[in-house]
Amino acid sequence: MKKALYIISMLSLLLAGCSTSKYIPEKAYLLEGVEIHSDVKDFNVSTLAPYIRQKANSKWFSLFKIPLGTYSISGRDSTKWINRTLKKMGEAPVIFDSTQAHLSVEDLRNAMKNMGYMHATVDFATKTHGKRLTAIYNLHPGKPYTINEVNYDIEDPSIKKILENYASRLPKKSKKPAILAKGSAFTLQKLEDERKKITDILLDSGYYKFHKDFIQFDADTASTENNVNITLHLLKFRPNSGSAETDHPRYTMRKINFSSDQGKLQLRHSVLENATQLKEGSPYSYTALEDTYRNFGRLSAVRYTNIQFREEPDSTLLDCDIQLNTSKPSTIAFQPEGTNTAGDLGAAMSITYQNRNIFRGSELFSVELRGAYEAITGLEGYNDEDFVEWSAETRLQFPRFIAPFVSKDMRRRSTASSELSLSWDMQNRPEFHRRVFSAAWRYRWSSPDRRTNYRLDVPEINYVYMPWISETFKHDYLDSVSNRNVILRYNYEDIFIMKVGFGLTYTNGTDAMRFNIETAGNLLNSLSGGLRFSRNSSGQHTLFGIAYAQYAKFDFDYTHLITFDEHNSLALHTDVGIAYPYGNSNVLPFEKRYFSGGANSVRGWSVRELGPGSYKGKDGRIDFINQTGDMKLDLNAEYRTYLFWKFNGAAFIDAGNIWTLRDYPEQPGGQFKWNKFYKQIAVAYGLGLRLNFGYFILRFDMGMKAINPAYSDSHEHYAIFHPDFSRDFTFHFAVGMPF
Repeated sequence: MKKALYIISMLSLLLAGCSTSKYIPEKAYLLEGVEIHSDVKDFNVSTLAPYIRQKANSKWFSLFKIPLGTYSISGRDSTKWINRTLKKMGEAPVIFDSTQAHLSVEDLRNAMKNMGYMHATVDFATKTHGKRLTAIYNLHPGKPYTINEVNYDIEDPSIKKILENYASRLPKKSKKPAILAKGSAFTLQKLEDERKKITDILLDSGYYKFHKDFIQFDADTASTENNVNITLHLLKFRPNSGSAETDHPRYTMRKINFSSDQGKLQLRHSVLENATQLKEGSPYSYTALEDTYRNFGRLSAVRYTNIQFREEPDSTLLDCDIQLNTSKPSTIAFQPEGTNTAGDLGAAMSITYQNRNIFRGSELFSVELRGAYEAITGLEGYNDEDFVEWSAETRLQFPRFIAPFVSKDMRRRSTASSELSLSWDMQNRPEFHRRVFSAAWRYRWSSPDRRTNYRLDVPEINYVYMPWISETFKHDYLDSVSNRNVILRYNYEDIFIMKVGFGLTYTNGTDAMRFNIETAGNLLNSLSGGLRFSRNSSGQHTLFGIAYAQYAKFDFDYTHLITFDEHNSLALHTDVGIAYPYGNSNVLPFEKRYFSGGANSVRGWSVRELGPGSYKGKDGRIDFINQTGDMKLDLNAEYRTYLFWKFNGAAFIDAGNIWTLRDYPEQPGGQFKWNKFYKQIAVAYGLGLRLNFGYFILRFDMGMKAINPAYSDSHEHYAIFHPDFSRDFTFHFAVGMPF
């Protein structure tokens, strides 16, 4: 990492040293930088940076002006491909424009006035060094204005009554203050927010033709120093400038009609009614209109929706025409793929059938059939058998909430979808044969703003059946006294898992959060005594002769993005998980255990090569089973920067590990202990390159180990001070961002 930064620094200095003067006109300056200062201590100047019209040339990692340097070393002869390429990869010098600077001064002053600093001023200065210039904007906000008094002048008595009723329904001790509250800071944004709030209330109360321009404000700043008296005027209705003023018309929905581009409607009428939130005989509502669009947008059978309103002449009645453009009901897709597992080459093929309207209720039905083959070589002591896999998965998704004892009105208001899934997977390997059957019933729904998504599994069932295990595999890994492994044995036995789980994801542009919790075996365990479930030789309760898993698992993942400018940002990420086997289980099922390392974890290690704790992995095909744990911690910081064309760069620091909750002899040093875990946190650093095509991203990450908890010797433990490329370097290729 240090060497890479040194190379970048030297390259930056070299390119920056290349003369840009040939591209700077006489008596002109290169805009070297922009500074914003304020004489008010707590004034956040960064919020006003977007009002600066001219920005200096971009920098890689906010430090190196590589794009400018690349452009500067190009020649003027555009017929040469090298000059055209360098100019395309680089960035032309930004020539200081005094007109843009003075316009920026006006924009900054107006922005501060909009923030309530009514007497704000801006001074502009420059600092030059040769042909380079730094633009300096000195802000003098002054004292902000506050709201002293708020008055409402509403000329329409019906609207006045609606707004009074709305205000009376608000909780008296509401924690959310009024938008225009006495003593609060005065800003133009608050006036706009108040205007929008009133407009939304009226649009949802039948006022189909109301718009925000009917609301105007008077702001009196002359009465007292730094105080504002506000009067809100809600004007009467006037359809055009030549018309007389009247009360605002309040519209009622009369009739709702449905039509399709295919003539005959492909959806049942009950489905259309459930999706339509506008109601005949009820006042017009803009929110109901948006909900109707959203509900039809959730239907896989509908491509797009067009809703039009028609006024009944000489009345306040509205007819609604809903036209649906439907999707092609059925599709078939083929997907070939190549595989390479530890040098064993193979191929796979899947075929997927989808029907988006199988029961004329926009139900999405899909069936996926998959086959895979892999030529396995180099396995001594096993039959000459290659890997073969066949699997089938079917899903049926209903765009509505399906559950017993739920009222029709609740189903209509709910935005949840329901899904039934069934799958069967058959794997034949030289070491063993494995069968996995899965079934699940799930609900998914989202918040009105689409930022929060929820998932509920009630329940999900997995049955793992091992019909055959080779004698060689049993002797080497399962039954040998010298090599017996409780974790490995548990994961090559028949097992039954019945779990319930809840998941939540939240995104808002700068923050992304994922939360998941699941439990398994509790219902079966509560029934085991009353139904007298039998026990196996290990003392576990069994269902139909198969032990069931019992555990609880919790995961939390959070990412925060800090944006410095349009080319540079910092992503901070944490991922914490813990799973505890109890009751009928001493070990977690392998699919539920955590692993560390890889393209989305601590990138100085390959996937499943780190941990648990200070455990040092051994060579061998099966040791990955030991490099799993019951706890996980990932901490990541990644600086992201735009390079050129579709290339982006990254510099990252990763830290984390996994641990076990119990002390397993096969994983020495792997148990979590409060007085040791912080000493076992692995650290890595590195550089990354991203090729961003918009619809997908190819990612190349180069990680180096910095602190390796598997070694106690300081030379290998603190690898950052004694780097060994052959020992510490790991390359990752992935699709998509790491977090």
